[in-house]
Amino acid sequence: MAVFARSIAAAILLFFMTTVGFAANKVIIILDASGSMWAQIDGKPKLEIARESLRTVLQSVPADDEIGFMAYGHREKGSCDDIQLIVPPQAGSASAITDAADSLKFLGKTPLTAAVKQAAEALKYTEDKATVVLITDGLETCGGDPCALGKELKASGVDFTADVVGFGLTADEGKQIACLAENTGGKYIQASDEKALQEALVETVAAPAPAPAPEPAPAPEPAKPEFNFMPTAVLAEGGDPVTDGNAWEVYKAKSDGTRGDNVTTEYGAYKANLEPGDYVIVARDGEAKVEQKLKIEAGQVAKPLFTLNAGTLIIHPRPSAGADVVDGAAVVIDYPGADNPATYYGTTKTVLPAGDEKVTVTIGQGVASETIPLAAGKTVEKDIIAGVGHVVANAYYTAGGDKADGSGIGFKVVKAKKKIDGTRDEVTYAYGPDSKFDLPPDDYVLIATVDLAVAEQPFNVKVGAFQDVKVAMNAGVLAITAPGASKIEIFETKKDINGNRKSLGYAYDQKYQAAIPAGDYAVVAEKSDNSSKEGTVTVKAGERAELTVQ
Repeated sequence: MAVFARSIAAAILLFFMTTVGFAANKVIIILDASGSMWAQIDGKPKLEIARESLRTVLQSVPADDEIGFMAYGHREKGSCDDIQLIVPPQAGSASAITDAADSLKFLGKTPLTAAVKQAAEALKYTEDKATVVLITDGLETCGGDPCALGKELKASGVDFTADVVGFGLTADEGKQIACLAENTGGKYIQASDEKALQEALVETVAAPAPAPAPEPAPAPEPAKPEFNFMPTAVLAEGGDPVTDGNAWEVYKAKSDGTRGDNVTTEYGAYKANLEPGDYVIVARDGEAKVEQKLKIEAGQVAKPLFTLNAGTLIIHPRPSAGADVVDGAAVVIDYPGADNPATYYGTTKTVLPAGDEKVTVTIGQGVASETIPLAAGKTVEKDIIAGVGHVVANAYYTAGGDKADGSGIGFKVVKAKKKIDGTRDEVTYAYGPDSKFDLPPDDYVLIATVDLAVAEQPFNVKVGAFQDVKVAMNAGVLAITAPGASKIEIFETKKDINGNRKSLGYAYDQKYQAAIPAGDYAVVAEKSDNSSKEGTVTVKAGERAELTVQ
C-alpha cells in the first residue's frame, strides 16, 4: 500500500518536473472526486491515497509555480455539471490545494472530458502555454469524447498539453483515456503496479536535471499480490462498504456471458485469488443483489465496486399502538423486482432494493398493509399496527363452576351478524382450554364444544383490549360402566313423532365417559350376541353422574 501511494506521488511530482519545473507555464490539477474513489486499495480508500499524494507532491513544488486545482463529482450525485475550479492558478497555492482536497466529498459522476475543457479555457490555452494534469480512477460517464477533445485542444491551443494519471485502472480501461494525453503530446501513466509506473516515468522526463543523478540501482521485482480479486459492495453510490450479512457468489462465465458453474459462495468482507478468465460475480445483501461480468487478468488486481441500490427496512409488528411486538406475527414484504414476496416473523430488519415496499403484517385474524418508500442508502424504521384485541376462551360446566379440561374441548369463532340464509361466517377455531385468539374489532359468537355439550357465548372485541371469555356449558359428566358390552350408546329419553330417540354419542367399549348437557338420558349397552340392556340416568349441571348397565 505504501509503495503504491509513493508511486502515485512520484508520478505527479515528475509531471511537475517536466512541465512546471522546466517550462514557464500555468498548470491546473484536476482530481476525480466521483463515488468510485471510495473503493479501497489494500484496505485504504483511493481518495485518501490521492490526498496524501497531492500533499507530498505539493511540498516539493517551487513556491513561485502557478498551480490551480479543479475537481468534479464532489457536490452532487448523478450530475454531469458538477465541475468546479476550486483554487485558481496562482503562486504559493500548495496549502490551499491541500485543504481543498481534504474537504472534498466523493459521491458523483465522472465528466472528465468537460472538466479538461473547462480547465483549458481557465488557462486561456488559445493565448498562452497551458498544461492540465488529470488524475482519474474511472472512465467518462457523461457522454464526453476525451480522444476528440485532445485533438481539438491541440489544434486550437498555443502550446497545450494534457497529462493523465490512470489511477488504479486496468490496461484496457487505460487505453480508453490515454488518447487524451497522446493527442495533445502529453503523457499517460498507468499507476497500477510499480514496474509499469517506473517505465512510464522514464518516458516523462523531457529534459535532464541540472545535475545528473547517479544511476539508480535495479528495482526489485514487485511482489506477487496476495489477492487478485478484492470486491467492494455499497448500498448506495458513495456509501460505506458493506462487510456484514452480505454474500458473494462467484460463477465461471459462459461464452454468451451468462452464469456458468459456481466457483464459490462467500460472506462478509471477501478477498480471493481467482484463476485468470471470465467470471460473473453476484453481490447480495438481504433481498438486494447486483451482478457484474469480470475478467481476471494475469498479474492484475481486480477491485470492482458493486452498488446494490438498496436501503434497510426495520418493521415492528404490534397488535395495537404501544403494545409489545408479537414474535409470531407474520411480516410479508413485496419489494421491487421480487418474484415472490419475502416472509419474516416478529421484528424484521432486512436490506431491500430501493423503491416502494408493500408490507403486510398479520397477527391472528388481524391484517394491516402499508406501502413504505425506501431510498438507496437509507434506513426506515416503522411500527405497523395489526389492530386486534386479545381473547382467551374457556368452557365451564356451570357459571362459576369447574373449568372443563381434557381432549374433547373445542372453540369456534363466528361473526355475530347472520347472513340472509341464517348462517354466520366462521372466523377461526382452536382446541383445548385457554385457547387464544387475536381478532379485529367486531361482534362475535364463541361456540364451545365439550364432548357432547355445545354452548354459545356472544362477545365484542376492541383494539388493544384483553378479555377472558367464559362459556357456561350447563353440563355435567356422565360415566357409564357396562360389563361385557361391545357398544354403549346414549339417547335422549324423549321420542320424536315417529317413536325414535335421538342418539347423542356412543363408544365401542365397556366404559364411556363424556360431558353432556344437563337432562334425562337412556343408555343402551349392546353385547356381541346382539342382546342389549338399557338404563336411565339424570345428569345435573356441574355434577358427575355414574350409571352401571348390566
